[in-house]
Amino acid sequence: MANFARTTDNHMPAISAKGRSMPPSPIRKLVPYAEAAKKRGTQVIHLNIGQPDIATPEVALDAIRHLDRTVIEYSHSAGYESYRKGLSAYYAQHGIAVTHEQILITNGGSEALLFGMMSCFEPGDEVIIPEPYYANYNSFAMSAGVKVVPVRCRIADGFALPSISAFEALITPKTKGILICNPGNPTGYLYSRFELETLRSIVLKHDLFLFADEVYREFCYDGAKHVSALELDGLDQHAILIDSVSKRYSMCGARVGAFITRNAELYATALKFAQARLSPPTFGQIASEAALRTPQSYFDAVVAEYVQRRDILVDGLNSIPGVSCPKPKGAFYCVAELPIDDSDAFCQWLLESFSHDGHTVMMAPATGFYADPATGRKQVRLAYVLEQPLLKLAVECLRRAVLEYPGSTVKEQAGEAVR
Repeated sequence: MANFARTTDNHMPAISAKGRSMPPSPIRKLVPYAEAAKKRGTQVIHLNIGQPDIATPEVALDAIRHLDRTVIEYSHSAGYESYRKGLSAYYAQHGIAVTHEQILITNGGSEALLFGMMSCFEPGDEVIIPEPYYANYNSFAMSAGVKVVPVRCRIADGFALPSISAFEALITPKTKGILICNPGNPTGYLYSRFELETLRSIVLKHDLFLFADEVYREFCYDGAKHVSALELDGLDQHAILIDSVSKRYSMCGARVGAFITRNAELYATALKFAQARLSPPTFGQIASEAALRTPQSYFDAVVAEYVQRRDILVDGLNSIPGVSCPKPKGAFYCVAELPIDDSDAFCQWLLESFSHDGHTVMMAPATGFYADPATGRKQVRLAYVLEQPLLKLAVECLRRAVLEYPGSTVKEQAGEAVR
């Protein structure tokens, strides 16, 4: 009889090259240091991740609390028809005309992006993304075998969209799409209609797909209005809207998103990937469909709260010597440039070696939001998703931290200023 006993040598099957190349999340990679800080008794103020403390709408919670089902069944692979019809009505209220047959429910916006990339691109194709960009776009692109080509947005310009010439300088025969996040993660930048029309002209001229990640649509400030890619003329065969309930209703754990396109062939292709994973989550869809009944007063209150939080954090950061932080008009993130030598080292040092009155701050180094990490070496992303007193405390922690950090580049002159 053959002996199938495990050998005792040190050999093991090789991990895939794709797996080895997959980048760790810059948002979560410092978690072990945060956990260690908490064990030492330090309170960590989490500005590293977009997990709002805003209450989920009661209508969504009640739908789960009072669920009356005897079987938790699969839904249609595209999602429950009643939910898709409800979403169609929701989008109509926002000037976006789509039918329920153009909406595919997904496991969060992440799966929508992955389905879209696998449906639109061949391995080796290129997608242009304004940077800094949401770090997990790298992971989705790598999973689909797609190369990310960044087009640089500058903090000095408030992260505005680069010129048409900057895009066209990057277009090659392998370029098949452009991906934007509007309002943006990590910058909070909100694209104007003019900027979106600029993208429209590029997309049509070069026959590209336009992916528009619009999960922060409700969160626009200072009178600014959100314009969807699906509101632009002539893009029915080109535009893909990526959406999610995670941030809109503070339902990150529901894991329900949407892939939306008027391109019938593209929709049918994405549906094949959806069929392969059977269905989106039943509980999440039930809660998300109920959340469509959330009153406008909920969003009015949330937006007003985020404006106050933004002003506390961004104005506070800009009051620190050597810090620069553009004021975002959307989402609930900002990117700040700090007077430091290295954001990865600084963020780790905050958790390992710094404490102000028993508190410290956890942020995401911006190195993970650029194709070339060196570009974000002095930048961090912060999420203003916590209550106002904690944001004020975070600012004071950072004010002290940039003075005490061994790699501070303005430590001496800033120290003189506060004496």
